[in-house]
Amino acid sequence: MNTALIENTAGRGAARYAAKRAARGRPIASHHPASRRPRLATYLILTAVFVLTVFPLYAAAMYGSSTTTEITRAVGTLPRWLPTVTLWQNFGEVFASEQFSIWLAFGNSLLVAVTVSASVVFFSTLAGFSFAKLRFPGRQALFVAVLATLIIPAQVGTIPLFVMMNQFGWIDSLLALIVPGLVGAFGVFWMTQYLREALPYELIEAARVDGASMLRTFWSIALPAARPAAATLALFTFIGSWNSFFWPSVVMRSQLTMPLVVPQLRGAFTSDTGLVMAGVFLVAAPLLIVLVIAGKQLVAGVMAGAVKG
Repeated sequence: MNTALIENTAGRGAARYAAKRAARGRPIASHHPASRRPRLATYLILTAVFVLTVFPLYAAAMYGSSTTTEITRAVGTLPRWLPTVTLWQNFGEVFASEQFSIWLAFGNSLLVAVTVSASVVFFSTLAGFSFAKLRFPGRQALFVAVLATLIIPAQVGTIPLFVMMNQFGWIDSLLALIVPGLVGAFGVFWMTQYLREALPYELIEAARVDGASMLRTFWSIALPAARPAAATLALFTFIGSWNSFFWPSVVMRSQLTMPLVVPQLRGAFTSDTGLVMAGVFLVAAPLLIVLVIAGKQLVAGVMAGAVKG
């Protein structure tokens, strides 16, 4: 096998090892990666991971298919193993609830998650491009300061952030959910590390020679190069924003997001566990749909970005 190809795909250490083997008369055989078939152990591991990942959602559906009496009797196991018409009845009760509008909660969660995801991707890519490819005084110190915020628990800033939202008049407003999440330290770190390897300086220099401004260079060169990492960051941010419960429960009053719907399903003195679990399933189902739709494109983008030219 060509040592240049090995160095390009596996690194210099692997290339040196291949050269030593070739010198001893035992060269590494050339083969196409697509011809390799996974072994039985690979399928078993992937199956176990899939079952562990999907089981909580499946359990929620099974509990939502059962009455409170059936759930009480089923100690240490699921009340049933196949869904029943009770699940659809519980879904109907959730959609017909007079305490809240699940469609309004769905719209609120969708608006917040999409807006926050788009903002985080844009600003994180912009900051990552600056940290990775530009030289300016204090660059390293500023990057370390951004990373230092990752070790601070979000709950520590809850009180001062709540005071700020109250002064702005944003309590019970979606702005209180959107504005604090417009950019995050993790996204900046993620995009910085990716652009350091994926974006050659030669492309930036060529764009500057052609007369492109720095902003134009970012928009036409850096942003397309960062697409695979940006897609992954957008998906992670969307999931995190959709599942957020603590901060919305602090600042929201009359308006609800999808995670805040679940506590509304519990009564003052009694709780219909099947109805609550049906609500949990409805909260998680949109994320499953998003993963099914975007998963293939996401993996394809990441794999494309991993190939070195």
